[in-house]
Amino acid sequence: MVLGVTGGIATGKSFVTHIFCVLGALVVSADELAREVVVPGAPALQKLVEHFGPSVLLTDGNLNRKALAEIIFADPRARIDLNGIMHPAIAQLAEQRLRALARDRRLVVYEAPLLFEAGAEGRVDAVLVVTADERQQVRRLMARDEIGEPAARARINSQMPLSEKIRRADYIIDNSGTLQQTEAQVRKLFVHLQSRLPALDPVL
Repeated sequence: MVLGVTGGIATGKSFVTHIFCVLGALVVSADELAREVVVPGAPALQKLVEHFGPSVLLTDGNLNRKALAEIIFADPRARIDLNGIMHPAIAQLAEQRLRALARDRRLVVYEAPLLFEAGAEGRVDAVLVVTADERQQVRRLMARDEIGEPAARARINSQMPLSEKIRRADYIIDNSGTLQQTEAQVRKLFVHLQSRLPALDPVL
């Protein structure tokens, strides 16, 4: 079984995924895949440079993520263009990884912040949306990315509304409380999902 984990920016998706991993789930991270597809020499990186210009490259040939973020968060059209380059590359790699793990009988977690935006929900059997109070989202994002409140709110508003993701979710975990409260929710859901996994073949 593959569980897609998504949610709003800075709602705590990575923390929830980490708990699943500690409990024994196998994890595939779309963010990690996104880093893999833009290593120096990768076709996706070349497409980014061709489209957005050399400013999105660091002097060592790696992607200048800060420069790219400034471009896409200031221009909705640029964000669409970015997704058009990145999503197919990530999709191909994700399908390879998930297919390889499908032979395992353990729960597989696919952490994908843009699961719905990328139309990738078909890769998973169920979707978990991690939520948080918007004020906490803003505070966490400001601290994490070292940005001001207007920039943080702009990044939140650039994504699909959290309410829409909640509407489309199979499961919801609210990360507005303490980490201990969130972990308890994850553990409870893990037990439930384990009950849905196919039983091991009997030893003959």
